[in-house]
Amino acid sequence: MFDLLMFDLDGTLVDTAGEIADTVNDVLRELRLPAVSDAQVRGWIGQGSRELLVRACAHAGGRAEAELRDSARLEPLLELYTRFHQQRCGTRSQVYPQVEATLSALRRRDMALAIVSNREQRFAEAVLRSHGLARYFDPVVAGDTLPVRKPDPRVVEYCLRRHGVPPQRALMVGDSAVDVAVARNAGVCCWMVPYGYKGGRPVEEAAPDRVIPDLGALLAAVQGCRDLSSMLKEQLSWQ
Repeated sequence: MFDLLMFDLDGTLVDTAGEIADTVNDVLRELRLPAVSDAQVRGWIGQGSRELLVRACAHAGGRAEAELRDSARLEPLLELYTRFHQQRCGTRSQVYPQVEATLSALRRRDMALAIVSNREQRFAEAVLRSHGLARYFDPVVAGDTLPVRKPDPRVVEYCLRRHGVPPQRALMVGDSAVDVAVARNAGVCCWMVPYGYKGGRPVEEAAPDRVIPDLGALLAAVQGCRDLSSMLKEQLSWQ
């Protein structure tokens, strides 16, 4: 049984690759570099905007990622990305099937729900607001909420303390190896959905505790655990 469910955002709850790719191509256009595809961007998502921009610009410009990562030009490019993405947030993203119905049902069951994302706070909150999902989550831990980000366990531990939940009663739900890594580092269980960005690798390679087809399966599993717990308590009360 779980008392706290923590969710990755991009690729788990909302498909944001389209508008992220649009933003990346806005930056590349300013640099007079060739555009990249949505599929390429999907493989680069997961480590925040800085790393995404490094990978995209290095690929489009034929440069080594390490060279760009250490370049003084990166900060102005990040400012450019931020300006463009403020206009793009919520314009070409969509909530995955079963997400909103599952979140609503979990909240009716008094489950604590949180976001643990490497996306910057302003963008994570903008995406949640644009799709009417912000009301379900407390807290929203983004890539710049704390001095660290996934896979550092402190982002999960922050949520655990916020709700007073021990690690063994918490679950991380994500779509990539970084979600499994942060769960392992914090000592919590991790389930993965197979439809997200995955860092370009099959979800099974990340060795999650379970792969579920969609969030509807999560609701069914949680409800099944609670029904079993209620049945056991009832049986014990008669002994």
